[in-house]
Amino acid sequence: MVLFLTLLIAGIALIAIGAAVDGMLYLLSAGVLLLIADLLYLAARSMWRSPRRPAR
Repeated sequence: MVLFLTLLIAGIALIAIGAAVDGMLYLLSAGVLLLIADLLYLAARSMWRSPRRPAR
């Protein structure tokens, strides 16, 4: 969970800096890609941990 939160904060920071500073579009795109990767990591982790027990 620490990795998820660290990547989330880093992605938001990169997006904020990329949007605020003129000419830093690559930081904005890197932040968006980092957020997408973070959400994919969260989805994969939740699927790995889900119990696959048959319904009773």
